[in-house]
Parts: sequence; structure tokens; C-alpha cells
Amino acid sequence: MFENLSEKLENIFKKLKGRGILNEENVNASLKEIRMALLEADVNFKVAKDFIEDIRIRALGKEVLDSITPGQQIVKIVHERLVDLMGGVSANIKFGSRIPAPIMLVGLQGCGKTTTAAKLALLLSKEQKKVYLVSADVYRPAAIEQLALLGKQIKTGVFDSHGLKDPVEICVQAVEQARKDGYEVIIIDTAGRLHIDELLMKELTKIKEKVNPAEIIYVADAMTGQDAVNVGAKFNELIGIDGVIMTKMDGDARGGSALSLKSVIGKPIKFVGIGEKIDNLEVFHPERMASRILGMGDILTLVEKAQANIDNKTALELQKSIRKNNFSLEDFRNQLAQIKKMGSMKDILGMIPGLGKMKALKDVEPDDRELVKITAIIDSMTKEERCDYLIIDGRRRKRIALGSGTTVQDVNLLLKKYMEIKKMMKKFNQKKGVKSLMRNFPF
Repeated sequence: MFENLSEKLENIFKKLKGRGILNEENVNASLKEIRMALLEADVNFKVAKDFIEDIRIRALGKEVLDSITPGQQIVKIVHERLVDLMGGVSANIKFGSRIPAPIMLVGLQGCGKTTTAAKLALLLSKEQKKVYLVSADVYRPAAIEQLALLGKQIKTGVFDSHGLKDPVEICVQAVEQARKDGYEVIIIDTAGRLHIDELLMKELTKIKEKVNPAEIIYVADAMTGQDAVNVGAKFNELIGIDGVIMTKMDGDARGGSALSLKSVIGKPIKFVGIGEKIDNLEVFHPERMASRILGMGDILTLVEKAQANIDNKTALELQKSIRKNNFSLEDFRNQLAQIKKMGSMKDILGMIPGLGKMKALKDVEPDDRELVKITAIIDSMTKEERCDYLIIDGRRRKRIALGSGTTVQDVNLLLKKYMEIKKMMKKFNQKKGVKSLMRNFPF
């Protein structure tokens, strides 16, 4: 997400930082480029215009032009304005005092409401909320069955609406059932249409009146660009929304809708969908997102992912192995398993400050399938082979390749990479620092 915009801004700021002194002409030329970058990223025209004018006023001030590092000062201003543009601070769901608290998801057909309902339920479950799901979509074939399957996958309650035809009645009965069963939150997956029409809005208005939702959240498809913003504005006008969940953010390299929503609709983005997996929903943090757009990484999110997915016992064992210079293929496999839990390699690398700018990794597209292949090869080894790679001769390599469904060349490549990593770990253990580690990184 924001890949195109990030690259363009990085080039603009590189030129700015290369100038020891900035004048009005330099600043205006750079702002013109930033404006074009925003428009090409599909940012709303008025939002881009106001954004640039605000930066111009601050950038041409005495504090910036007389600064020792004027280029850095402008980057700081742009970062601050991006944070403001996206809402300033992360916005949490307000559950209110009702139990269960109804959360109503609205949006057009195909925006990903049903999957998002399950993703949100899983996220709230991790926050120790007891969540119930209900499908009020009686029009789309298999919509109710889809939510039931997703509910089973995440092990949460799902209201059985079979036999009921009225969406409003379904929601009323589901809330009552959730109350009886002691659920704290009920997520209502409403029906969508190809476009906003009178029938859809009447139905949603009736559901709103009957269940009195704690929050109405608009689910927007990031890949539809400014259409997502315009549709959101219409939903807000007709029924009122409290926030937005942006889906398919991982498939949108522009990201203009995410930058425009808060300014146009006046409602915050609360969550973003970053992949197809059921756990690929994240709280939206404007400051962290602004840092990622400007290539500054997102260490806080990386740390949170690590804390949530990496087993402390495994991490301590790895630390001991590295200190003893005894990093085995068993350790290597365990670490790959931990990395896979955290998400795609591309996302992880993007969260590390400065890593995306490194020439050695600039054109590298980390392939998550390689992690699967490597794991399969190591799993096909005996315990002795994993502990001592030196005993893996030609005959053993053929057996390992056959057992893992790979080739001998794949096994040889893995062992080569493993030996490089083992050397890297040794150098890092000798306290030659991060530069040494990155210089020897084999992927």
C-alpha cells in the first residue's frame, strides 16, 4: 500500500535534503511535485490542494528557511500533516453501555463485509470480548453459509437465521439471542447492493432504528479509489456512520482513498484489511501509516506483531544457540515458522526503517513460497542432519529432495544460504553490529 506515493516522495525529499540552502523557488518546485504525486495516488483534488497550501505556509516560514537542515524540516512538516490528514490518532470502537453492543457493518456489494465481519470478530476476541456474528443478507446466495463457516473457523457464535426472510427481524432476534447467551458484542453483516438505492437505505434505516447500534462502520474497498470516498459520504449523509474499515489495502499501491476519507467524510478509519487471511485486519494508526508512507518504517507495529506471534521460549533458545555459535538447521526452521506467523516478508521488511531504501534489497521481491519450500526441505531431514549439516552427503541430499518434493539443487541452495546465515550470526555475535548483519543478509 502507498508504494507508488512512497517512491515518489522519497525521490522528492532526496533532492530537497541535498540542498544546503532552500529558497521560495526550491520549495514551490518541490511542492508542485508533491501535489502531482498526491493526485497520481488518487487523493481527492481539494484535499491535495489544501494539504499543499498548508505545507507551503509552514515551509516558507523563517524557522524552515533559516534552519541548518531545511530539507529535513520540510519532511517533518509533511509527516505531521499526513498524520493530521488521516485523523491524528487511532480511533477505537465505542461499545457504549449496552450488552451486547451491536456493531453494524454497511457497504456496497463486493467490498468484503462478510469476511471483514469475521476478521473484526477475531480481533475483538483477542481483546477478550465475547463476540457474536449475524448475517442480515438474505439476498446474496450463500451469504449466511459463508459467515457460518467463518464463524466456525474463528470459533465464535453465529446466529442461525435459516427460515427467516426479513433482515430486520433477523437482527432483532439475533440481538436477543446474543443477550441470552452472554455475548458482549454482536457484529451485524448487512446486505449490500451494486450501488446505493432507496430499498437498501430503507432496510439499513429500519435495522438501525430497531437495534440501536453502538456504532455503524462503513466497509470501503480501497481498490475502488475515490468511488469509496464518494459512497462513504453518501452512507454518512443518509444513515450516519461512525468510522471506516478499509479493505484490500494490500492490493492498492496508490492509497488515495485512505488519505482522503477523513477530510471528505469527517469520519476516521478505524481498521485496515491487509490481506486475505482471517487475521489480516489491523488497527489503523495514522502516525505509523504516515511514517511508512515516508519510508521511515513502522517499528511499533513490527514489535506488536512479534509480541503477538513469537514464542518467548523459542526466542530464548535461539539466543542461547547464537551465543554458543550453535545455530542449527532446527533453529533455522523454527525461526521461519515464527516469521510466517507475522505476515508476508514484504510487509515485515517494509516496517524496518531504512530497509526499503537499501540498494541491495530495493529490487528484491521476497517470495513467501520460498519459506514453505525451505521448511519442507528441513522437515525431510533427520534430527541428526538438522543438528549437523556436515553429514549431509550426496546420497542424503537425494533422499531429502525426494521427501520434500523438491530438487537436489534446491537442497544445495538451502544449505548454501544456511551456511551464509550461520556465518552472519557468528559475525553478529562478535558484536560487529547491524551493518555487518545487513551486509551479509543472504535473501
